[in-house]
Amino acid sequence: MPVSDKTFTGMSSSSWIRQMFEAGAKLKSKLGSENVFDLSIGNPVAEPPREFKNELLNIAREPFAGMHRYMPNAGYLHTRQAVARDLSQEFALDFNADEIVMTCGAAGALNVALKTVLNPGEEVVVISPYFPEYLNYVDNYDGKVCFVASGNEFLPQADEIGRAINKNTRAVIINSPNNPTGVLYSGAVLRDLASALKEKSLKFGRQIYLISDEPYRRLIYDGLKYPPPLHYYDDTIITCSYSKDLSLPGERLGYLAVGPGIYDKKELIAGMIYNNRVLGFVNAPALMQNLVARLQSVSAPVLEYERKRNYLYARLVESGYEVIKPQGAFYMFPKTPLENDVAFIEKLMSFGVLAVPGSGFGCHGYMRLSYCVEDRCIEGALEGLIKAIKD
Repeated sequence: MPVSDKTFTGMSSSSWIRQMFEAGAKLKSKLGSENVFDLSIGNPVAEPPREFKNELLNIAREPFAGMHRYMPNAGYLHTRQAVARDLSQEFALDFNADEIVMTCGAAGALNVALKTVLNPGEEVVVISPYFPEYLNYVDNYDGKVCFVASGNEFLPQADEIGRAINKNTRAVIINSPNNPTGVLYSGAVLRDLASALKEKSLKFGRQIYLISDEPYRRLIYDGLKYPPPLHYYDDTIITCSYSKDLSLPGERLGYLAVGPGIYDKKELIAGMIYNNRVLGFVNAPALMQNLVARLQSVSAPVLEYERKRNYLYARLVESGYEVIKPQGAFYMFPKTPLENDVAFIEKLMSFGVLAVPGSGFGCHGYMRLSYCVEDRCIEGALEGLIKAIKD
């Protein structure tokens, strides 16, 4: 066999998101792309903001010597300073550039963080429904995933997480606003979670990290504000990306931020910088680092996403679907009319609609719909969704 056993196993159980992407390609070749309405992947069709294009033109017109060379593995100092200033202002905390590592997207950040803190066999708590790649990232470093179900309205249950933590637990991953549900974790939820983590850290005499995956932090609706987990728990590591809030998923740029109050942070950050190199990332893309240094206050058209959310949510509810109204990100997670969510997804495909079964996120009986698409796609998908629930 040309690939390793581990690779073969991973390939044979690829994520439902990827499976639907491939199924969509086949469906489009069969029905024609204009007759297929793809809500399966979180690939925003919104173009990057005008400010990004202006900066790109400026740097193309006036390139500076060395702008495509290697830089320190942590990234450009001026970019890390810009990120630190922005976080300091946003969170009302005192970040500095030495607490920031520029990475190849949030995926790169998560891999760097997990490789830095995980010993083989140690556990990471993941709350379902979850972003499925978390499982692969933990497995990359021979860690073990401990699944804990969310509670009402898909919110973390601090008592259940506390019961799941043991002497081998190294970290808990949270994601708010959440993919796939769009739910925003409130300050009260984070306070309870922090209390459980503090209690267990004391009991087992070790640091338990809270890894806060925040690529949707600036995509929040209804005037709500983001409650930073760092306000409640010092041992927090932030992973973030510019893929969603600047509509730059293909550019692979993100960062790690270590909480200013975290214990032994110098050694932790040194480990992250080392792993950014040895994992093969070496450094985050130079061109994108130079661009986003001046774009920290710029974000995607949140009101446009909110409009799409309002329309899709209203139409789904009036059609008979049960769904919690998202407070952020650009996903909706309705209950499927059939208990077998995979069977319902197959029925939707017969109407030219692509969605992802909740099974792929560790939550059977639901489906994820991505509404970061053109209005025409939402309208066409709604026709199929309404036909499917009536059928």
